[in-house]
Amino acid sequence: MIRRDFLGLMGATLVGSLAQADELKHPDIWLRDDQKGVFESVIKKLEMVERTVGYANFNLISFDETLKIAKSFPKIGAFTPAEIAYIEEVFYTDPVIYGFYGKRTIENLTDTINEKDVIKIEGSGHYVYRGHSQELLERLMKDIGKTLILTSGVRSTMKQLSLHLEKIKSENGNITVASRSLVPPAYSYHSVGDFDVGKKGWGHQNFTANFARTEEFWNLQKLSYVSMRYTIGNGDGVRFEPWHVKIV
Repeated sequence: MIRRDFLGLMGATLVGSLAQADELKHPDIWLRDDQKGVFESVIKKLEMVERTVGYANFNLISFDETLKIAKSFPKIGAFTPAEIAYIEEVFYTDPVIYGFYGKRTIENLTDTINEKDVIKIEGSGHYVYRGHSQELLERLMKDIGKTLILTSGVRSTMKQLSLHLEKIKSENGNITVASRSLVPPAYSYHSVGDFDVGKKGWGHQNFTANFARTEEFWNLQKLSYVSMRYTIGNGDGVRFEPWHVKIV
């Protein structure tokens, strides 16, 4: 049996090796100087929209709703043609150039989430889709216990866009590295049912390989009905995500 305190290190090492190999085929692509101004302004406006509608509601907000809200509040201001063009570029660019090979999950930037199709999970600020996703989450929480929590559920295009751009910023403009951690907005499985789980009280550690060392993770692995989306060395080119539960 693999030692629990070794799995996180093993995962990080293997993923690092795979990333180095893939770098030969896909040299890192960085945010261009001429994009930096519009990049920062889009991030700022998305943050202001989120503060206006609230954290939970921002998980469901559509592109058209975002534009409407920004235009309605002078403190935010309407998205400019240049900002909209940049958002469209991020959404429609094929991320294979970044070494990301996942499938497109959303076809159109203007696609919406029907609020009748989702349910808010009490105490989490997140939603999951009714039906299979909700049933699976409830089953997990029953089988694992109260220390297992939902850390991220349904994400709209704009929510994923915001997370993706923030990740690019945290990686100092390296789009390639960011895309293998927080995927571009048209390619997130959170839009079609996947969700993230974590250990209660662990905070950001739940989104690191360290989650693979927890009792919650190992109890998940014992359940025959659970699958991880992004395993070590997965074909999508995404880092090891032991917290990400696969639905479809």
